[in-house]
Amino acid sequence: MIETFKKEWLTDPKTNILAGIVVALALIPEAIAFSIIAGVDPMVGLYASFIIAVSISILGGRPAMISAATGAIALLVTPLVREYGVEYLLAATLLMGLIQLILGILKIGKLMKFIPKSVMLGFVNALAIMIFMSQIEHIFGISISTYLYVGVTLLIVYVVPRFFTAVPAPLIAIVVLTALYLYMGADVRTVGDLGAIERSLPSFIIPDVPYTLETLRIILPFSISMAIVGLVESLLTAKIVDDATDSYSSKNRESRGQGISNIIAGFFGGMGGCAMIGQSIINVRSGATTRLSTFTAGM
Repeated sequence: MIETFKKEWLTDPKTNILAGIVVALALIPEAIAFSIIAGVDPMVGLYASFIIAVSISILGGRPAMISAATGAIALLVTPLVREYGVEYLLAATLLMGLIQLILGILKIGKLMKFIPKSVMLGFVNALAIMIFMSQIEHIFGISISTYLYVGVTLLIVYVVPRFFTAVPAPLIAIVVLTALYLYMGADVRTVGDLGAIERSLPSFIIPDVPYTLETLRIILPFSISMAIVGLVESLLTAKIVDDATDSYSSKNRESRGQGISNIIAGFFGGMGGCAMIGQSIINVRSGATTRLSTFTAGM
């Protein structure tokens, strides 16, 4: 038990903490953007990302994998929020987590071995295209300064690692260009332009909905969809990280961890979430191998 703890938490702490910081800085604008997609306050996505990342770092079956609020879940719940409001979203998130927990107890993760390699490749490529397309509106048609910042960022990310690897290149790019913006100013958009960010911690709440069969009829279809999509994306991401790190992870523990994390998120004002392939790959490529990186990203 002690050896497992040391391996999963204390191996190369410096690299894992730095990787977690890189992921966090990339995660914040995404969490805000996914909140806007879902039609809720940006803090709902930020709370979910904080709670899910921290809890899954302890409960999940795959070290160094990042879980938080995701676009896939946000797209699913948009009609629910539009018609019934955020309280029904929180109730649906609680039920989503319960369904995932039950599926984890039933060892649904063992079905992962039947998914072909080609399906995983298609899954990753499709997500890459979706992430790329989501960035277009933040690059083109804004200003010349934006093009310059994008160009310099890409140069740092791809050139610096050839000569210097002690600090992850994306973190260098974020720190250098943010400092440049603060010092010189430029006509570029910032994370704050995506939505208002409150300086407050989440608090425990019980969704303010009627606890009736009618409410269950409304949220159950959404919860089932959220649970299945969340588990599929999480288990596929776990398998991809397994292959990238040449290691094994418990898919059934991951399923249970995802369920418990979403239940906690629902009770603290967060939307549902799951593993994030993009952020997980950023984490692993930044040198992360332990749960400390995921915990750091959430904190």
